[in-house]
Amino acid sequence: MVLQADWNRIVRQRITTFDEFREALSAYRLPRVLLAALELDLFTAVGVRSWTVPALAKELQVSERGLSILCRNLASVGMLQKKGGVYKNSHLGATALNANHRGYRGGYLNLMRTHWGDWVRLLDSIRSGLPIDHDVPDSPDYRRQFTWAMHHRTLEMAPAIVAQLHVGRAKTLLDLGGGPGTYAMAFLAKHPLLRATVCDREPALEVAKEIASTHNARRRLSYLPLDFSKEPIPGSYDVIWYSNVLHIYSPEENQAIFRRALAALRPGGRFIIQDAFLHDREGLHPTEASLFAISMLLFTAGGNTYSASETGKWLKEAGFVGVRTIPIKKATEDWEDGILEASAPSLRAGTTASRTRSSKDRTAR
Repeated sequence: MVLQADWNRIVRQRITTFDEFREALSAYRLPRVLLAALELDLFTAVGVRSWTVPALAKELQVSERGLSILCRNLASVGMLQKKGGVYKNSHLGATALNANHRGYRGGYLNLMRTHWGDWVRLLDSIRSGLPIDHDVPDSPDYRRQFTWAMHHRTLEMAPAIVAQLHVGRAKTLLDLGGGPGTYAMAFLAKHPLLRATVCDREPALEVAKEIASTHNARRRLSYLPLDFSKEPIPGSYDVIWYSNVLHIYSPEENQAIFRRALAALRPGGRFIIQDAFLHDREGLHPTEASLFAISMLLFTAGGNTYSASETGKWLKEAGFVGVRTIPIKKATEDWEDGILEASAPSLRAGTTASRTRSSKDRTAR
């Protein structure tokens, strides 16, 4: 089995020999084992009990032989615990993977389940240059499910990252394309005087409202339904947070969004982007960021992953100043060196810049 440490080694090295090629190609095995367990809802079935293979096979309505081999492999990587002929859940299996536990990450697990079949269709997208379901409209139900998945993905990550970001005396923050508002809530939890707005499409905001209903800071959170890829952003903000949205759009779309973001910032306001940036001269690394572009080929009409340097160039062309990378501790970051910050010009420079931005934005639309 290829464990996470092995996978990290694989994706960070050059493949120069047949054995290295074989090892990289074989990395599909453990993910497929884990997905099979999710497809059976095995961790929910195991719950808090201990099971023999015959009893669990009867519960799941599968063969004893197949389940025995599956459980043995799950136990070998710590997903199940085995003692003699009896299996029980690991802590992870009993909580985040168990539909009967309040910590269940069902939204993200459902997304991961569907991705296996989606990636099997990669060749279709390579041939056409189009997302695999380009002829299927994006339903509100799918958008809600995807938004829950993004919340489950960033539940612990958002507070850890926000703890390392300093917004100074900012009073207003816009979470642009914020989906479930997980980051907005993390900013509000850290800054008691801050007010935040989550901007996204209506189905995503429905999820954000449901999530916020359990938070004490919900009274300082508002919602802005908007297709900001096509429409101006109303209001004026001290900080705009643009997390994991850049890769969804084409270079031209992002540049237009940058101009709209600048127009919605107060003089001296900050625009903070978190994304899967490429950092080397040839645009190949980090490998994880390069691989993520495959997801954009499969699921978006024009998305990609971009280098930090070209994104910085777009920001400057839009009228931003002071572009820089914000360092995040390695064990807590979402993407490797994945946060850029830029500022709106000061009041005096901003008057001229604002007129220029408005002209450019009208042309873009």
